[in-house]
Amino acid sequence: MDFTFTEEQQAAVEAARGVFAGVAPDGVPSPALTAGAVADDFDRALWTRLADADVLSLLLDARHGGAGLDAVALCLVLRESAKVLARVPLLESTAAAVTVQTYGGEDLRADLLARAGRGELVLTVAAHGRTGHDSAELAVSARQEGDTWVLDGLQTAVPWAQNADFVLAPALSSGSGRSVLALVPHGHQGAALAEQISTTGERLGELRLDSVRLPARHVIDADGAWEWLRNLLATGTCALALGLGERVLAMTSAYTGKREQFGFPVATFQAVAVQAADRYIDLRAMEATLWQAAWRISSGAGGALPASGDVAVAKIWASEGVRRVAQTAQHLHGGFGADTDYALHRYHAWAKHLELSLGPAAAHEEALGDLLAAHPLG
Repeated sequence: MDFTFTEEQQAAVEAARGVFAGVAPDGVPSPALTAGAVADDFDRALWTRLADADVLSLLLDARHGGAGLDAVALCLVLRESAKVLARVPLLESTAAAVTVQTYGGEDLRADLLARAGRGELVLTVAAHGRTGHDSAELAVSARQEGDTWVLDGLQTAVPWAQNADFVLAPALSSGSGRSVLALVPHGHQGAALAEQISTTGERLGELRLDSVRLPARHVIDADGAWEWLRNLLATGTCALALGLGERVLAMTSAYTGKREQFGFPVATFQAVAVQAADRYIDLRAMEATLWQAAWRISSGAGGALPASGDVAVAKIWASEGVRRVAQTAQHLHGGFGADTDYALHRYHAWAKHLELSLGPAAAHEEALGDLLAAHPLG
């Protein structure tokens, strides 16, 4: 396979770097020093700049004002966003919008997509189920009554829920037993939000649905829609983990290159160099498995296993790798790594959030084993 990026994908990265260049990772209070949320809203000014640079519409078709790019381009941009801890729902809103574009009805696409690409509408996704460990679609039941769908259930840890205009929530249809995706407007009757706080200090939402009634056009019941969205969200989260890990290792390299003990930079000590080299290997493995998963999602290419197998491998490396990189960085920084006037502790908090969002590597290894059992190789 060829992981050379196209000119359009590289142009998207350059546009994103230009926007993120002025973002400070410590633009909000430290989560270590804040009892509640670090802010009531995401970075709206940055969101506007991303919209002006056409970053929010990268994956949308030209008829919706987009560039028609793919998941690889999105992952490239997310990688850059994580390096500065960009506080925007870029992954969630883009993933929801492109899912509507791919699987939603024409009326829904006309209502939402152009405005989402301009940043006028913010979308998010409820992907963590009732506990964060069970399948998200099992947490909500959906039944159809004529031209209306009725939803009941709960989704936890919904990112940016308080500030999004719509939440795209998976549910299990009681009629067909298939997964559907319901687009729930903010403040809709029967939909209640309770505040939760992530390890990053950002607000999450516990979404409770009590006999929420939605028109049929707000419910996507196409086969494979939720699985495709789930894979895209997971792969995008792996891209965030990679970008964060790369910035953390760069910070560690800069610090150990200047910090001296016994008259020498600590980076010249063998024990330090070996640990840094191990983390570099982690990042390269995270990168290779990320692009494999993103390519499978983007191209729809077949393989010995379904695309979810490549996503599982990427999640295994990203979940374990981002934790190891952050822990090694803290260790090699010594006490300075815990200084709340220095940004590393923020990266550590975001790394933990990403690790928890991805889930334990052992669970993904088990899922991969099930796929291998169901699809014998050769």
